[in-house]
Amino acid sequence: MATSKKTAPPKKTVSAGKAKTKNPAKAKSPKKRKAAKGGKAPPSKRVAARASLPSKKEIFEFLETTSAKAGKREIARAFGIKGAERIALKSLLREMTEEGLLAGSRRRLMRPGLLPSVTVLEVHTRDEDGEFVARPATWDDEAGPMPKILMVESRGNLAPTPGIGDRVLARIIAQDGDADYPYHARTIKKLPRTTSRSLLGIFRAISDGRGVIDPIDKKQLKEWTVPQGSTDDAEDGELVRFEIARSARYGVPTARIVARLGNPEAQQSISLIALHAHGIPDVFPPDVIAEAEAAKSVELGARFDLRNTPLITIDPVDARDHDDAVFAEPDTDPDNEGGWAVIVAIADVAHYVTPGRALDREARKRGNSVYFPDRVVPMLPERISNELCSLKEGEPRPCLAVRMVFDKHGHKKSQRFFRGLMRSAASLSYEQAQAAIDGSTDEATAPLLDTVLRPLWGAYASLNKARKARGPLELDLPERKILLDGKGRVRGIATPPRLDAHRLIEELMIQANVAAAETLESKRSPLVYRIHDAPSKEKIVALGEFLATIDMKISKAGTLKPAQFNRILADTSQSPNAELVAEVVLRSQSQAEYNPRNLGHFGLNLLRYAHFTSPIRRYADLIVHRALIRAFGLGEGGLTDKEIDALEETSDAISDTERRAMAAERDTVDRLIATYLADRIGAEFPAKVSGLVRSGLFVRLAETGADGFVPASAIGHEYFYHDEVHQALVGEDTGLAYRLGDPVEVRLVEAIPTAGALRFDMLSEGRKIATSGGRSRLPDRSKLRGRGKSGSRGPSRSRRPRKRR
Repeated sequence: MATSKKTAPPKKTVSAGKAKTKNPAKAKSPKKRKAAKGGKAPPSKRVAARASLPSKKEIFEFLETTSAKAGKREIARAFGIKGAERIALKSLLREMTEEGLLAGSRRRLMRPGLLPSVTVLEVHTRDEDGEFVARPATWDDEAGPMPKILMVESRGNLAPTPGIGDRVLARIIAQDGDADYPYHARTIKKLPRTTSRSLLGIFRAISDGRGVIDPIDKKQLKEWTVPQGSTDDAEDGELVRFEIARSARYGVPTARIVARLGNPEAQQSISLIALHAHGIPDVFPPDVIAEAEAAKSVELGARFDLRNTPLITIDPVDARDHDDAVFAEPDTDPDNEGGWAVIVAIADVAHYVTPGRALDREARKRGNSVYFPDRVVPMLPERISNELCSLKEGEPRPCLAVRMVFDKHGHKKSQRFFRGLMRSAASLSYEQAQAAIDGSTDEATAPLLDTVLRPLWGAYASLNKARKARGPLELDLPERKILLDGKGRVRGIATPPRLDAHRLIEELMIQANVAAAETLESKRSPLVYRIHDAPSKEKIVALGEFLATIDMKISKAGTLKPAQFNRILADTSQSPNAELVAEVVLRSQSQAEYNPRNLGHFGLNLLRYAHFTSPIRRYADLIVHRALIRAFGLGEGGLTDKEIDALEETSDAISDTERRAMAAERDTVDRLIATYLADRIGAEFPAKVSGLVRSGLFVRLAETGADGFVPASAIGHEYFYHDEVHQALVGEDTGLAYRLGDPVEVRLVEAIPTAGALRFDMLSEGRKIATSGGRSRLPDRSKLRGRGKSGSRGPSRSRRPRKRR
């Protein structure tokens, strides 16, 4: 194919008769004379007189080399065709179109299936080999089937590696004889994401080759009709990517399926929807797998031998990878009576995942593992995450460890990092370890009770004193766990108890993370911090206004500390407003993120903090491991200068992937719970108001923790406005209100499992509150025609109970 360099049309000549002129005053300028002699015209003119039409070959050459949109007008201008010759050109182009040599419209013509040498692509899937596959960002159906384009990135390419959902400007390379991929593409640069024409949904077959697409997005609860010929042979229940097809001026828009992504129900994995909706890669490329499979076990070498130290892992009962092990014993230093020596050993992922290689590039792109109720999408292949790096019981494993010494009050006296080789003495669950401490040992815990478990709890008792003195934010919110059966369906929802075993491991990990940040700072080493900024002034003002409505206040004197929030939570813990206050305090907090510049961690009330303890599942921790290896000269796998230069970009990227994972996990939980409740349309549930907007309120069911929406039109026969100060939705006529945290009774009227959406009717009456003029601006009642009773745009949704599967 021709290169991307823009070339002029073929040279054109003029006859001698046409070169003559009857009026000397109208003689051609030097530039025009140059063109008349066959020379190249200036770029701004690129027009030459012509006695005949261009050949079909010349038209093909022009269309292949131009990077701009080219229709009849552009072709005429390029070949200098004017006047009556335009009619002949039109006939020629029509003839070529009828012969199948051209496709498109009069404003954009092209050879069928042809792509320009540089164009914008959308990366939309991976093939069986894990390679990214793209398609043109714009494509005219009249140009023939949309081509599949294989993304091939050279090692020297400095452009960011694209992922699913990304838009890129790419150089196109035609591939003769490749039926699967007629084009390859190399990224020139990554473009900002825009709202794509491509959407996701679940295909439902109807008949005669037609179907409908159920929504997967709560914000776009619309079904799309798929006409014959537009289904791409999709089967009932498949997740599909589709585009809105063009319609006549007054026609109803329809959908055209452009990719089939698998059947979530058949695969017993509803998380498949979230993977594609959020662009989370779940297939490792062949070079990544090859590198992982080639990795070998580690010998002791220069490492510190920890194989006889009874380190143990304590994890959830269903954990598949174990990246941290712990050990504690009384400190033997006579000057530290009652103190403790603690070892936290972390899997040495940096030994296997080295900077710049395939495993590292893929791990950085993923940023973190993603944990769904029905699957785990790991950051690293299973050969690394579940085998070579997992601290399995009885297996020698490389580790990066820290030995910390604490006094009896939990204050740290010293810390030392080193690379070691360990052998886990036991892999225990939280419940197993807690039961042993509470007096119920088993075969695994009985031999460890006095030598390992009780010293760990003793060390935790000291550390807990220092923790209470430090005063971190005490928002100990319950976490619900979805229980699945063998077919991937919800069989129940549990709220596991919060045990001391959880708190012990959490506190030891915090101490190790702090030690890593302090040590690297002392070595003046660059690193990625885990930062959590203090709440913004705007949020504190809003919180203060809310607290004033329940006769409380937050001190604005001095530096804001977590202890101020803890006092508020403690003072309301036994009041009817306890959950309401906890919700508002939680929403006032900033979001934690990664940053090479330290801002401290407000929630933990720490001056410096970094993530060190989970390198199997978080890329941030791997960066910190490499920084420690470099700072102490601990061997290969240290942080490189190139990585240091890119720390800010890396921090932004892994902060984004973390938020992406959280959204995908939340969406999957919502879909599973909506599926679980879909057979209970019409059932009534106790709930709490969990959110407020002008168009209605959100509720959280007490039984399952499911979140759903109650439109204002389903609350009462009056207009409701949002009182932001009181965190309430208030009836304009009666003054009855629903506040954040209020207990209510609701009836389920609609469940859309594919979107994770639940809609309820309100059964409880609101209660009177004293408003203070803090309500949102109320629309003019005369302008509410065609809106729901809340004043939100658009008609309110039907209240007819229905269920979508």
